[in-house]
Amino acid sequence: MAGPFLIGVDVGTTSVKTALFDAGGALCAQSSSMIETARPAQAFVEQAPEDWISATLSGLAKVLHGVSLDAVAGIGLCSQVNTHVFVDANGQALAPAIVWQDGRCAEEAAKLDRLVSEEARLKWWGAPLPIDASHVLSRIGWMTRAHSDIWRRTRWVMAPKDYCLLQLTGEACADPLSAFGVVDSSLRYVDELIALVPGAAERLPPLRDPTATIGRVRAGLPGAGLPVAAATMDAWAGMVGAGAVRDGDAGYLSGTSEVVGIVSQQRVPTPGVIAFPNCEGVMLHAGPTQAGGASVAWLGALLGRNAEEISALAAKSDLKRPAPIFLPHLQGERAPLWDIAARASFAGLDASMGASELARSVLEGVAYSVRLLLGALEASSAVAATRLRHAGGGAHSGVWCQIRADVLGRQIDRVANLDAGVVGAAALAGTAAHVFGSIQGAAGRMARIERTFEPNVAMREYYDEGFGRYTDLYARLKGFGGRESDSLVRP
Repeated sequence: MAGPFLIGVDVGTTSVKTALFDAGGALCAQSSSMIETARPAQAFVEQAPEDWISATLSGLAKVLHGVSLDAVAGIGLCSQVNTHVFVDANGQALAPAIVWQDGRCAEEAAKLDRLVSEEARLKWWGAPLPIDASHVLSRIGWMTRAHSDIWRRTRWVMAPKDYCLLQLTGEACADPLSAFGVVDSSLRYVDELIALVPGAAERLPPLRDPTATIGRVRAGLPGAGLPVAAATMDAWAGMVGAGAVRDGDAGYLSGTSEVVGIVSQQRVPTPGVIAFPNCEGVMLHAGPTQAGGASVAWLGALLGRNAEEISALAAKSDLKRPAPIFLPHLQGERAPLWDIAARASFAGLDASMGASELARSVLEGVAYSVRLLLGALEASSAVAATRLRHAGGGAHSGVWCQIRADVLGRQIDRVANLDAGVVGAAALAGTAAHVFGSIQGAAGRMARIERTFEPNVAMREYYDEGFGRYTDLYARLKGFGGRESDSLVRP
């Protein structure tokens, strides 16, 4: 094999994936290691940061086996976002990481959210972005109250990829896209907001651009001496890896959660949408739901089936007969509702329904949640997305891809390499190493469409009615989850 080669690492929620690519996007080697998630109490979702770096080092060793380091141009890391680890001055994790699904900090979030005016949100972010239970300041506020001893020893509060970058290079940094909740449109920290939580400002790492080289892999580690790029969060990197980087492009990433984004230089303030600042010519309007693939995994565990078998069950369901309406709010909902108290539900069950109907209901319910999000994103970006570049583990299922196309009424272009996070991380590393002249050029070289799913016009009326029932069901059940939703989220 001849270089230059690029390495992408995606520190995801369920696994750490590492891949070696050539500059044309061809996959040369790959590795994947599962990550355990603990739920020690209600609303608590945790991971061991040591597992992230152990899997990263193992993955680097595997993909570099037999490869000359001289032929490798660089390494890029992306990761799950709104997962936070509290780290001491020696780079050691002081407690399990608080995962993005974790809802323990809802009380802190509500207090902070009430302190910030809509005018300030629009000034900082260009949209009325809420402060929710996964916000870094909510997490810091909870830690200062619940574990003041840990807080006193904390030097950095870091995202997973930044923790791994610290272990790999010895350099502490963050990037402005991963830190979107505390960064304004100028890609700088919002001092006024951060000051609401005493001690937070000095514990947030310095910001570096996603295509900046922050250092080199330390001696004694796999890939020692290779340059490492700051890169960014998995959703933004995944959009690059899916090829959604130019104005008018739309991307759809299906993993543990569903993430949808539209690239547009226009910005119309829209509730529920994360309007990222313009970074290297890409202005992304995006949002994550809470439980996409997680919904399938939940149903699979109940039925004793894997994800592939759930899709096969759904395919057996008779489309002439209705399936239940499923709200996929197993641990609350994020965009565009930002309702941590929302809960999942099946509605419309009858005795004639079985596993096939439940499977189809879950796949459709997740697609309905994306349709709701897509409407908000189109309003925010002033773009009518007619096609979406699709990637992520949930895109493996052709059955689910067709359901998505039918529910959304949009063309779904599935890309060749579904692990868009590692592709995007490698593309950012290639841009940092000047293998590519721009992020757009990198995506154009590395992201290719493999198959297109056209919406079935015969299903339009069925899914329009189903979506109406979906939104009505959420409105009727809001606040029924055991806590008052209205006290935790913005309208």
